[in-house]
Amino acid sequence: MADKRFNLTTDPWIKVLDKTTNRERTVSLIELFKNAQDFSQLSGEMRSQDLAILRFLLAILTTVYSRYDANGRGYDWLDVNPDTMQAEMNDDLEDSEINVYLYETWAHLYRSNHFTNIVTKYLKRYADKFDMFGDQPFYQVTETQYNRLVPKKKQISGSEGPGTVAVKQINRLISESGNTPSIFTPKSDEFKNDIQVDELVRWLIMYQNFTGVTDKTKIETADKFSASAGWLYKLNPVFADGETLFQTLMLNLVLRSDEHASVIQQPVWEYDTIDAYVNERKKQVQPTNIAALYTTWSRLLHIDWSERGQPTIFSAELPMFDSDEAFIEPMTTWREDKKTGRYRPAVKTLRSLGTAMWRNFGEYVKVDPSDSGHEAGIVDWLSDLRNQDDSDDQIIRGSLLTLASVGLVSDGNATSQAPVAEVYDDMHINADVLFDPDEDQALHWPHRIEEMIQLTQIIGSDYWHFAADVARIRNLEVRPFANQLSAQFYEGLNKPFKDWLADLTNQDDRDEKSEEWRKFLRKYVLDAAGNVMQTSSSRDIGGFMDVSGIIDKNKGLVNIFTVNNRLKYRVQVHMNQN
Repeated sequence: MADKRFNLTTDPWIKVLDKTTNRERTVSLIELFKNAQDFSQLSGEMRSQDLAILRFLLAILTTVYSRYDANGRGYDWLDVNPDTMQAEMNDDLEDSEINVYLYETWAHLYRSNHFTNIVTKYLKRYADKFDMFGDQPFYQVTETQYNRLVPKKKQISGSEGPGTVAVKQINRLISESGNTPSIFTPKSDEFKNDIQVDELVRWLIMYQNFTGVTDKTKIETADKFSASAGWLYKLNPVFADGETLFQTLMLNLVLRSDEHASVIQQPVWEYDTIDAYVNERKKQVQPTNIAALYTTWSRLLHIDWSERGQPTIFSAELPMFDSDEAFIEPMTTWREDKKTGRYRPAVKTLRSLGTAMWRNFGEYVKVDPSDSGHEAGIVDWLSDLRNQDDSDDQIIRGSLLTLASVGLVSDGNATSQAPVAEVYDDMHINADVLFDPDEDQALHWPHRIEEMIQLTQIIGSDYWHFAADVARIRNLEVRPFANQLSAQFYEGLNKPFKDWLADLTNQDDRDEKSEEWRKFLRKYVLDAAGNVMQTSSSRDIGGFMDVSGIIDKNKGLVNIFTVNNRLKYRVQVHMNQN
């Protein structure tokens, strides 16, 4: 394969949707950045793959535009090497001063609706690092480098040696290990390991972000380290979704310097050597810049190509840094550890699959301005953009923002963490509502929205208890029946609530809009109960004497009518209380 070439900068490998024709196209890095405004979105094999590639693209943009302004000139407070295009600080500026310049670059790019030629210049400068078959192959190591970094008994020779990971395992549509066949896959057994180079590139980037823990080989270190999943696999991802790929990239392009993130960027391909990168990873220290974070490897991979062009992939685990208080990460929600008081990224699990994004509104958005909790970094970044957006040609203010969440959910098994489901959800909200400047908590929109969500959860609990009572009347297993009806209840609420949320403006009367939702919710829950009653049998109508007092503490007659009346009473009480 010595004469084979596939360079990500010039060869097509990124799947996108053309905005005009709505047809899928495959483009190179240079073509994507030149024409991002003409594409509606990334369109890879999976949404979680698109997210991994989005972050890879953002690493490039963050690196370039933290060094060069929208006119292609290096910032005065940096020494930019004309050969390497890498930068060092030459002035001790405050973060606030640096951020003024960075915002000017961001705003100029957004208003121009296209990226500038400096991105192409950067990609051409580092084209050798983006070659799948180059001397330093993209997102891989050579056989010599691999053998130097793993224990002697794990070393390889050509296509022979331990520690292989099959293509069908890297392909997250299959995710099949050598031990457990995956039955419901898009490929038959004969073709599960067949792959084209452009597809392999997409899965390679995704795999580094969504790796399980089945590897048997680790790099050699002085101290033992625990196996770790890919970084994105350990988050509850959230990002801003624009009307075009250009807008999506721009809204998520966090160009700022603060206590969590340095303005000096170092993506993985800018390390002088692989050894230098691995030595840095051995320290298990959180990255100090976004480009490093977005290009973090979870595995040291070496690919050997057979005569017929099929890859054998060798994999060795790398030490992963701790996720506690890794506030440099903008694309996650956070959970506080009640014992330690420290924050760590929330994680999507099997138990949370049926919970829509809007129901966790308070995890994405700080609903109380005085709260010391941590909202998603991308929301904080959008707030920064809105606060600085004071020109006549406003970008963020008054616009409808889309917050989206996509994640690959693992089986929860500590020894495998194999993916079992992919989830996607979004919610639309006016920027002025999301970042309501009114400090009066009673009028502050995010706080009011959270109140309506909490009321909805309470009424949802009332409905669950109604369903549980119906199950007891019908002599059915309580939890499965009640959970099924509850899931249907919330499924039916998703569109109405998201529509109500998207329709809110800062000119609306908060009380009127809240009452609008309360009226809808009351009618909705009673109609849902009515639908259950329409399927009533003679057993439901006859009921039973509740001698145990589980439903009726007075141990009286319980039937479909009494439990429905109980629901109406609970709903009325809770509506009046909230």
